Amino acid sequence: MTMLKAGKMNEIADEMLKTQLQIIALQELRWKEVGQINKTKYSLYYSYNPEKTGQFGTGFMVRNEIKKNILSFEPYNERLCKLRIKGKFNNLSITSVHAPTEEKTDEEKEKFYEDLQIVHNKIPKYDTVIILGDLNAKIGKEDVHQNVAGKHTLHEISNRNGQWVCEYKIANNMKIISTYYQHKRIHKGTCISPDGNTLNQSDHVIIDANKKGVVEDVRTMRGFELRF
Repeated sequence: MTMLKAGKMNEIADEMLKTQLQIIALQELRWKEVGQINKTKYSLYYSYNPEKTGQFGTGFMVRNEIKKNILSFEPYNERLCKLRIKGKFNNLSITSVHAPTEEKTDEEKEKFYEDLQIVHNKIPKYDTVIILGDLNAKIGKEDVHQNVAGKHTLHEISNRNGQWVCEYKIANNMKIISTYYQHKRIHKGTCISPDGNTLNQSDHVIIDANKKGVVEDVRTMRGFELRF
């Protein structure tokens, strides 16, 4: 979702505050530079495109009730940023991601996953690592992926981006937790294709394999009224 248009940040915040959500990972902010905006009820942390406004951009919107638990915010580039949060037993390192789309070159995708690995490698050893956002990836039900992705994905066949994601998670001992829980189709899909008819599950939540048990459920929340 883009926040380049005036007033869109407040619209997103209004929708978040209607729910029990405490943190939202954002992509397509399309702002320039790095920064933090502090409001009465929420704060926004954002990363940037170093070249010009209007291209990509990632960030986090956080309720101020949990702001005291934020240990650090680390912008990396327009596709990646990380928020570190103090937890009861382990701290959380949450990375907001926006992967290249399916039609992009393998070189662009390789660069994205190399950057993600750099961010990942800097996370303290005992943190719970969570990656979430727009991975532009369809995860299929192929047997080879079920150990890393479960069997409740929306799609039958992985696209190339889905294969990139699975390869990264295997290499880093992680699970695609967004495809582990059984839900209705409408609670799996995260976007609709430009044809207006095809439901896709391309946004995902990923976690350390040995921390999978801390997640109770992952599902798509319907009902947000945002127009861009």
